[in-house]
Amino acid sequence: MLSRTAESLYWASRYIERAESAARLLMVAYRMSLMPTAGDGHENEWASILAAAGVSQAFAATGQQPTAEAVTQYMIFDESNPSSIRNCIAAARENVRAARPSLTSDVWETLNSAYLQFLDLLQGPPARRDLFSMCEWTKASAAAVRGSFETTQLQDEGYDFFNLGCFIERADNTARLLDVKYYVLLPTIDMVGGGVDQYQWAALLRAVSARRAFHWAYKGDYSPEKIAHFLILNPICPRSLIHCCERIDHHLSRLGRAYGQRSLAGRLAAGMYGDLAENDVRRIVEDGLHEFLSDFIAQTRKLDEAVNRSYMFWGQ
Repeated sequence: MLSRTAESLYWASRYIERAESAARLLMVAYRMSLMPTAGDGHENEWASILAAAGVSQAFAATGQQPTAEAVTQYMIFDESNPSSIRNCIAAARENVRAARPSLTSDVWETLNSAYLQFLDLLQGPPARRDLFSMCEWTKASAAAVRGSFETTQLQDEGYDFFNLGCFIERADNTARLLDVKYYVLLPTIDMVGGGVDQYQWAALLRAVSARRAFHWAYKGDYSPEKIAHFLILNPICPRSLIHCCERIDHHLSRLGRAYGQRSLAGRLAAGMYGDLAENDVRRIVEDGLHEFLSDFIAQTRKLDEAVNRSYMFWGQ
């Protein structure tokens, strides 16, 4: 497979996952804003998702305050924000268009339809563009694209590059969601374990569509430690860090066998997966959850750089 085609598949998947993650971040902020004390912490809930998305400085340059309306507009519709849902969908479409000879018509038509629907929403009445509707539409559209890919695409090298992008992006965003909760949103250390703390953890589960799955796995024990374990070290949770790392390692291993050698990216992924498999949630919390997550995000960035070098991507 040509490296430019592999790169287009990799980034198409990353942009789709990034759009969905932006929608989930917005829903976290919305639900937490309903708590009377949510704005008394290190940052308010709307500023926190800008930090999670890595766009705080860019947003500050606009001169706006991080209000619900301003952040929603910036994260969904703003053309100057590379990580806005609008730009992510457009970028995913361009990458899929570039890789069309390697994709089924179902994948192209599903993503192109989502892009056209978004343009229609922009031109329609404002009532159709409320926060909840846009977030639900984004999640459904992302699921439709992934579903069409999984059910119609050959499981060849293109399949591995597409899924590699998905799980690298998902791992990064799950870590960012967790970091926002623990480090930014909780008002004071005295409130750990209190009502605000419990509500925020529950809101985080709902943001990743895992509240019911968590209940099945832990029999309703909504303790912060159990939720942290679920989203970091439980391999049956499809958004947990360890599940994402296992999938990354799997797809890089398949690519290694296809090309006859283990790449630098493959070695880094195997190391990340092995470290998580040997870790313990109590040790993570005792050593510092924020520090652990910051280190994981940095490792994910290095892994992306290694993928770019290993497969001669230009980077986007």
